[in-house]
Amino acid sequence: MATLSELLRDRSPVPDKVVDHLQRLIGSWSILSDLSFSDLLLFVPAHGDGRRFLVVGQVRPTTSQTLHLEDLLGLEVGEEVRPLLSRAWSLGSVVEGEMPVAARGETARVVCIPVRLDGEVVAVMTREAPLVVGRRPGELERVYVSVFDRMARMVTAGEFPFPVDEPLSSEAPRVGDGVMTLDGSARVEFASPNAVNAMHRLGIYRGVLGASLDELGLEDSPVPAAFAERVPHSEELELGEVAVFIRCIPLIDQSRVVGALVLVRDVTDIRRRDRLLLGKDVAIREVHHRVKNNLQTISSLLRLQARRLPRGDARHALEEAERRVRSIAVVHEILSRDTTDEVDFNEILPSLARMAEDLSSTAAPVHVTWSGEPGEMGAQVATPLAVALNELLQNAVEHAFVAPDYLGGGRRAEVHLAFDRRGDDLHVEVRDNGIGLPEGFCVDETPSLGLSIVRGLVNSQLGGHIRMHEDNGTVVNLVVRASHSDRDDLARI
Repeated sequence: MATLSELLRDRSPVPDKVVDHLQRLIGSWSILSDLSFSDLLLFVPAHGDGRRFLVVGQVRPTTSQTLHLEDLLGLEVGEEVRPLLSRAWSLGSVVEGEMPVAARGETARVVCIPVRLDGEVVAVMTREAPLVVGRRPGELERVYVSVFDRMARMVTAGEFPFPVDEPLSSEAPRVGDGVMTLDGSARVEFASPNAVNAMHRLGIYRGVLGASLDELGLEDSPVPAAFAERVPHSEELELGEVAVFIRCIPLIDQSRVVGALVLVRDVTDIRRRDRLLLGKDVAIREVHHRVKNNLQTISSLLRLQARRLPRGDARHALEEAERRVRSIAVVHEILSRDTTDEVDFNEILPSLARMAEDLSSTAAPVHVTWSGEPGEMGAQVATPLAVALNELLQNAVEHAFVAPDYLGGGRRAEVHLAFDRRGDDLHVEVRDNGIGLPEGFCVDETPSLGLSIVRGLVNSQLGGHIRMHEDNGTVVNLVVRASHSDRDDLARI
């Protein structure tokens, strides 16, 4: 789906400041849609002549049914289909009327509202809703539509959207959460039932009509700042265990603040869940920290035990086991520093490289480098991948640079890891410039414990495959699943 800027760039070029103004309007007009119980569409001239128009924005209300079930973004219409639109553009004033909606087989009520910037009409916003016959609107509906009309006049005067607006979080209140309207002296004129309920949660049971929020006990409300600066302000107020999010939007007429729309949302349950999640995150980090410490203790014990043994197979086996445990500990160390179960594998590579370089002899020091971005992955992927790469690096250091002709040739012993993330798959190449593979070598039949571990990890836990061949040394190619889900676990059961 094309964005607003893409539609304007490709089919109706306009200055950057117009694009910014329309993007701010679309970023904040869900309030207008909810207040008017209507769909809103945003039109700009398709060819600059006011005869054909392009739909560059569409929003549906959460307070009522939608009129347009289909997506109209990118649709181009002429004045013969929407004459009201063309009149509003040419006159620069609000035009109302009726329009048939072919897709629904009914007639809709349409209000065309010019959108101004620096005194010039740059677009037209339409309010479109089904005709309602034989029903008297209640007080809440009358107040909401009245506030919409006031904000529509701000749009026509170029006073909405505001030139500077604070970014809204997903927890920002909407019209359905609770509404209060204030007069020019910041006193409450109307409060919806949901807004009254939110006040009750804060312990305010007295009548709110005619009182200011300060008099109600909400001294830290965003109302004074919104009135003084003439831009929206938000604040989250906490009284005891109750938390309420309040957003104040000033209503402006001829550059004067004549009132305000206050949206109220009770976020107590959200904050309680946030605290529970935070506690769980801390507990999970602590678990990873303890696992890391225990693994490091095991690694130290294996290292101490290996030093007590004479050089030979037993000592070599303990040293290999110690390095495998240490590679797993590296993953848990990173997990203990983060609140997620994702590991940035770039942080693991320096430790793996250092372990391999420490293993190399002074006669043929091995230099390990890497390129590409392995990216983030779950711990259930990062752990076996770290162990597999540790085995491959150790195998290269121990076997690729030991031939007498290599040691005497004065060449620099190098191992390079290359990473290429392709969607859910991670392609890894481990390349050394050593002596190559033995004659008749087959990775699926090798008796080597290290390569058997790699093959088992790649094929079973990582859902990938491994291939080895010669190219001025040994090249190992791995393809593994970098993303992991519970569904993958179920498939292996």
